[in-house]
Formats: sequence, C-alpha cells, structure tokens
Amino acid sequence: MTEVVSDPPHEVAALVGRYRNRTFRRTALLLAAIAVLFLMTLIDVMTGPASLSFGEVVSVIFSPSEASAQHRVIVWDLRLPVALMAICIGAMLGVAGAEMQTILNNPLADPFTLGLSSAASFGAALAITLQWSLIPGAGVFFVTGNAFAMAMLTAFALYGFTRLRGVTPEAMILIGIAMLFTFNALLALLQYGASELQLAQIIFWQLGSLARASWGKVLTCLIVLAIVVPYFMSRSWSLTALRMGEEKAASLGVNVSFLRLTVLAGVSLLAAVAVSFVGAVAFVGLVGPHIARIVVGEDQRGFLPFSALAGALIMSGTSIVSKAITPGVIYPIGMITSLIGIPFFISLIVSQRQRHWQ
Repeated sequence: MTEVVSDPPHEVAALVGRYRNRTFRRTALLLAAIAVLFLMTLIDVMTGPASLSFGEVVSVIFSPSEASAQHRVIVWDLRLPVALMAICIGAMLGVAGAEMQTILNNPLADPFTLGLSSAASFGAALAITLQWSLIPGAGVFFVTGNAFAMAMLTAFALYGFTRLRGVTPEAMILIGIAMLFTFNALLALLQYGASELQLAQIIFWQLGSLARASWGKVLTCLIVLAIVVPYFMSRSWSLTALRMGEEKAASLGVNVSFLRLTVLAGVSLLAAVAVSFVGAVAFVGLVGPHIARIVVGEDQRGFLPFSALAGALIMSGTSIVSKAITPGVIYPIGMITSLIGIPFFISLIVSQRQRHWQ
C-alpha cells in the first residue's frame, strides 16, 4: 500500500498567504491605475485652447444642467469624446498587443508587426486619392470604412496563412513584415501620384489623430471591447499555459491551434477598429503590455486588464501632451507615441540580445 505524503500544514498556509498577498497586490495596482486614469481623463478635458479649471470640468461633467452653454459644448461635444476615445483606443491596442505577444511568444510583436496598420493606411489612401470605396454605401465614412475593410482583409489573409501546415509563430511574424513592406510600397505609389491636398490628407491620417473622435465612435469601441475582452478573459488559463510553451500547453489540454486562431481574430478586430478610427498609432501595443508584464507578471488574470489600462494611460497622456507642447496647436498623437516608443523599443532589443548571449 502506497503512503500518500502531504505537505506540512505550515507550508500550505505559507503558499495560501503568498497567493492572497499576490492577488491583493494585483488588485490594488489595478485600482490605483484606474484612479490615475480617471484623473488623467479630467486633466485631458481641462487641457486645450479654452482653459478650464478642475472644478469647472467636474461641475460640467456631473452637473451639466447648471453649467453655461459654452462650457457644455466645450466639454461634452469637443473634449470629452476625444478624452474617452484616447482611453478606448489605448485599451484596444494594449489588449491586442498583449495577446499578440502571447500567441506568438514574441516580445516584439504587436498588431502593427503583422501589417494591419499599413494595410489600413493603404485603404484610407485609396479613398483619398482614387475615391474608391471598398464598402458600398459608406457615404461620408468611406475613408474610415476603407481603412477598416483593408485591415480586416489583411487579417483574413493572415488567418489563411495560419491554416497552412507548418506555419510557425516566427513565420507569422515574417509574413506580417512582408505585408508591412508591401502595403508601404503601394502607399508610396499612391502618394507619388496624389495632389498636394490629397498628399496632406494622407500624411495627416498616417500620423494619427484623435480629432475625428465622436460619441458614436466611442460607443463602437466600447462594444468591440465588451465583445472581445470577456472572451480573452475566459481563456486566461489557456493563454497563461501557452506562455510555458506549445508542448506543455497541449499536454495540459489546450487546443493551441484553435486558441491561436480565435485570439488572432479578436486581435485583428481590435486593431482594425482602432486604426480605422484614429489612423496609425505606433508602439502603444508594444509598450503597454511590457509595462503590464513588469508590474503584474504573466498571469493573464492581471496581465490582460493591466495591459488595457497601460495602453489607455499611454494614450491619455499622449493626448494631454499633444495639446500642451504648443498652446493653441494640437500635434498628431502618432508622432508622440513614436518618440516615446522608439527608445523603449531599442532598449527592449538590447535586453533581448543580452539575455540571448548570457
């Protein structure tokens, strides 16, 4: 008869205590990030050509009937949609980057690595230069519709490549890079034949801007997040297991191929909607997940929501900076995120190289 050896009670209690402390720390960090994000949103609404105090902003948001008509227009019609759009886009890119890095097991991966951003830019350029609409009946939204349609077509092409036998995560990255250069070349071809006005529109769209924010777009982003994020959270255990390697995840009962395909579909939807609404915004999907990984680790129960919060914080801070650099001038957010992300990207590559040689 085999004797079952159990852990001493004090060791079990220590493990339970460490788990509770880790859970409490993760929850406290998430709540602190939410509080900071709320404060930054108020600062974002305060910032702009018409200066508003903190008290005035709070009063207009929570008691609009008591505010003046001018303040209501500034806050509710102009600034609040921009501030909330920054949060939504940041959260979408943060989540998309986090899951892309997870399913490809590559810390340098994000939705734009797979060419979705350049595809969306090319779709928008088709509408601006050639007046082609990929979605019939899009009307005044044909530029945004073209960007979304081209990004989703690229995502479907990537999905088709994943169905091929023998396609590895490394091959997926290479396919994405190939698509990135292909669409950039096609975009350059359209720019070469564009008029001065069309060229200015394309460049402004490529730089990324929150100026096109509206309550309808904010609602659309919230609906997409409400669909995709709960699914990702429901697969948090499988995604965490995948970080240990495909073979270990499969041995634990994870259908790796199906998981990778469904997550890729969700990531593609998030990235396509985000890019079609605000244009090309680089590095948020790369930097946000790494901040989350440093703070809360790889457990998807904390990693996923904190990636969303980190992306939202980056975009909200970028929105504030874009209006604060030069009074009366709003700079494109894509320029600022690139200036922030490039040093981080270089440091990440250097750290990966050092880890490889150790």
